[in-house]
Amino acid sequence: MSETPDRMDFVSRRGLMKGGVAGAAILPASARAQTASSSEDADGTVPLQRMNVTLDVNGQARQLTIDTRSTLLDVLRHDLDLTGSKKGCDHGQCGACTVHIDGERRLSCLTLAAQAEGHEIVTIEGLGSENALHPMQQAFVDNDAFQCGYCTPGQIMSAVACIREGHAGSDAEIREYMSGNLCRCAAYPNIVAAVKQAKSGMEG
Repeated sequence: MSETPDRMDFVSRRGLMKGGVAGAAILPASARAQTASSSEDADGTVPLQRMNVTLDVNGQARQLTIDTRSTLLDVLRHDLDLTGSKKGCDHGQCGACTVHIDGERRLSCLTLAAQAEGHEIVTIEGLGSENALHPMQQAFVDNDAFQCGYCTPGQIMSAVACIREGHAGSDAEIREYMSGNLCRCAAYPNIVAAVKQAKSGMEG
């Protein structure tokens, strides 16, 4: 866990589940039964718990009341109507939901929306505009770096971060640091070409 107070502590879904299982295992059986019964309604369902949050999304403060269990991806898509971030696998394996949080790429399907409060969130909608494309967006167009386009928003967000992180020095390095983003249409050579083109525009 980071000791820096202003840095976000991201917990993977797997880590969260492991921690919950470990915590439950050390409780006596009677305590576990009491905890389970007190957190469920008579019909066995868990009551909906909501909270108020203010999310900084694409430079705008958005005030919302959300389910405490909501992922950032679901809040972006369903509550804020920012559907550019795609739900591909919903398990953090395809990269289609990639956004930037405090300038770093994050998988929004593995990030609780409540965790993102107080941090700067940028989605594909905030990267550029229709009349002023970001250099990476333009490079994807110029190099035909997409086919069906479903993975493209996540690819672009990761590609921008890849350059910012200093991992675009060679074709092999680009492929390595873009490997978390899957393209089912296999446009990988075009994506590498787009990253190389955008690198000069972003660093120039």
